Amino acid sequence: MAEATPLNYRIRLVPDLTRFTFEGQVEIRLSLPEPASEVVLNAVELAVWSCGVKRSDQLIPCAFRVEPKAEELRIQLPEAVSGEVLLSIDYSGRINDRMAGFYRSKYLQKGRSRYIAVTQFEESDARRAFPCMDHPARKATFDIEMEVGRGLAAVANTEIKAQEVLRGGRKRVIFETTPPMSTYLVFFGVGEFERLQDPADGRLRVLTLPGSHKHASFGLEFGRQALQFSEAYYGIPYPLSKLDLIAVPDFAFGAMENWGAITFRENLLLHYPGITSRSGEERICEVIAHEIAHQWFGNLVTPSDWKYLWLNESFATYFGYGVVAHFSPQWGIWQQFLNGTTATALNRDALLENFPIEIPGGEHLVINTSTAPIIYNKGGSILRQVEGYIGPENFKRGLQRYLKTHAYRTAESTHLWEAFEDASDRPVSAMMQSWVEQPGFPLVTAARQGDTLVLSQRRFTYLPSDSGQKWLIPVNLRIFTAGGESRGATVLMDAAEVRIDIGRDAAAFKLNDAQTGFYRVKYADPENLRQLGDRVRQKTLPPEDRWGLQNDLYALAVAGDAGLDDYLAFLDLYSEEDAYLPLASIAGNLAHAYLTAGPETKARIAALAGPWFGAVLERIGYEPRADEPHTTALLRDQLLVDAVQYGCREVESFALRRFGDLRQGKAVHPDILRSVMQAGAWHGEGQALAWFDRRFQQSESEHERLNILSALGYFRGEGEIEKVLDYVLTTVPPRNKFIPVVALAANPFAASILWDWYVSSLSRIEQFHPMIYERVIAAVVPAAGIDRPDVVRAFFAEYLQKTEKARDVIRLSLERLEIHCRMRQRCSP
Repeated sequence: MAEATPLNYRIRLVPDLTRFTFEGQVEIRLSLPEPASEVVLNAVELAVWSCGVKRSDQLIPCAFRVEPKAEELRIQLPEAVSGEVLLSIDYSGRINDRMAGFYRSKYLQKGRSRYIAVTQFEESDARRAFPCMDHPARKATFDIEMEVGRGLAAVANTEIKAQEVLRGGRKRVIFETTPPMSTYLVFFGVGEFERLQDPADGRLRVLTLPGSHKHASFGLEFGRQALQFSEAYYGIPYPLSKLDLIAVPDFAFGAMENWGAITFRENLLLHYPGITSRSGEERICEVIAHEIAHQWFGNLVTPSDWKYLWLNESFATYFGYGVVAHFSPQWGIWQQFLNGTTATALNRDALLENFPIEIPGGEHLVINTSTAPIIYNKGGSILRQVEGYIGPENFKRGLQRYLKTHAYRTAESTHLWEAFEDASDRPVSAMMQSWVEQPGFPLVTAARQGDTLVLSQRRFTYLPSDSGQKWLIPVNLRIFTAGGESRGATVLMDAAEVRIDIGRDAAAFKLNDAQTGFYRVKYADPENLRQLGDRVRQKTLPPEDRWGLQNDLYALAVAGDAGLDDYLAFLDLYSEEDAYLPLASIAGNLAHAYLTAGPETKARIAALAGPWFGAVLERIGYEPRADEPHTTALLRDQLLVDAVQYGCREVESFALRRFGDLRQGKAVHPDILRSVMQAGAWHGEGQALAWFDRRFQQSESEHERLNILSALGYFRGEGEIEKVLDYVLTTVPPRNKFIPVVALAANPFAASILWDWYVSSLSRIEQFHPMIYERVIAAVVPAAGIDRPDVVRAFFAEYLQKTEKARDVIRLSLERLEIHCRMRQRCSP
């Protein structure tokens, strides 16, 4: 039986911000390709009062039933009909406080609680606000009307078409018809919003809470730049008459790409001078660019099924970095992409508990702690690999062809591959199939036999695996000659083993040149690794390759294919390292090793890292400078607290002086504000905790509040840690409850306390937003379980028999726990 197709929704809403309810009416114009006597819509947590079919001026009542478990509304038509049908449904609902569907967000104004109401529908929560066909392939146009108080602003995807004054101090706001779009992209909101319009491009506006519009100029200006870049690069004008960037206090995600009405966490849109750090500014730009890219990838061209969600998120991730790199090349954005996005993806994708980028069975997909690193991070990294293989111009032409061909429609992965293949005349389809349709990634082992380089591949995993998988790998190779020169080569590795002639003059070789490929490398020839090590010491290899060599070696150590001693010895080559990318990665790897290691190995790591990081900070300076490189500011903030934790007295003395200044009301540079707070908590007790609480309650900046919550995870005293965990349950807003917990999970003094807290508070923790709950599990289990793995495994074995809640994240976290346990065992004397 052919499925009904929605053509248009006319939604009328009357929200009540006092009772937190809304009345709704929706008219849905459908096309029935063949006679049907029933129409099935999605609806959940809605009280449906009546359903009918409109014919001319008549409304013919229809019988209906709601099936809560299936989240369906089944409407019986008066008789079997085909062609166009106009349904009318009256219903009501709650403006909830769960950050999903049509929900309320609280803020304080002059000491009084006030509320706005906004929507968050991805992936399948539009059904919480109006009955609909809640699937990305069911595109339709939308006409939205809202009846609100005259002193409130109503917002939707499109510009206001008309307003009518009503009795009782109310008004009706009517919005322009949208282009054809999916239900998850619909937006409507109401509240005391203030608007700041871009003076150079009137389409662009920022909406904030009262008094916050003065912090919107930074994001507004970059939003204009990102919009103009996107229109030029994609070759398609932005199709709506306006684009609102909306700051929302309570928001579970980072941002949401609603077409024409993008919502953001406040810290990812608003800029506070003297508080927002350079890393915060960069993050604002990256997220704005990410969401504006979605106006094409996801909104204009939508995945035909949730299994193709990567077509949205991978491109938005990649261009989130690419647009920022275009306007601020001095920020070293692609190095941060490697250290953040690609490294995160490699770490997640090395687990056995895994799935492909193109997730099977995509009828319903949840973006969560398990899926996001694959869909966003791995997907974005694979796009970087594709661009490196076919070249930037072919990449651009392929994207433009894909977007123009499927505009206002839906697409599948094959459509993108074919566009790239047509643009480049390279076997992109076969290559992408191996990367998108199977989980994991390869380890390429390189062994030299005279003038021949033998490359072999197998799946890389931290725990033992024999999958037999193969990939089509675009291997970029750098060959160094005995005469001091180098040459590049590219080979598409299409078998389990390939042989390459590298010439008699080859003195050394480096695989994954410039680290554009999504794979790890193991060098079987010690002499070649020694030669590369000399180039690391001399810094004749670029930072990307210096990053890749040590990062691959650390991954091999985690997997047991190399020893941690081998990695620590290799770091001797980096003793004079001064580049952000390798140093930031080394700091992260040592922090991970420190957390998982036993006491003796911990002491060795501290003895190595403390003086080393102290020397780096001495060289770059403890205090930020206005003229220093952007990445220097990022590196300082990371190394400062690490050096304090490893016992570097000089850095500790500086950080505590600055924390003392902060407690006395003096200014501390925003680029070290977070690390100074963290160091203060590391050496703080009860009075410091009380100070953090006062500062948190008084702060008007979400950026600063996040810094404070992160710092709370650095207390070492048992009493302070227990108070912080209670603070999470009683005081921290629902959107941010995971932040202190994640910080505590990286604190070796908190592990045993964390597990007891999780078990004893489970009923309260389970009430967190699903994504927040998953982040808590992902943080607690691998860290807190390392001293009691059998207890943790037994607990979750019983837990999963009772509920499916967070199943994927629990399994992922238990696998990470097993990896940590094996690593500790191997490192024990």
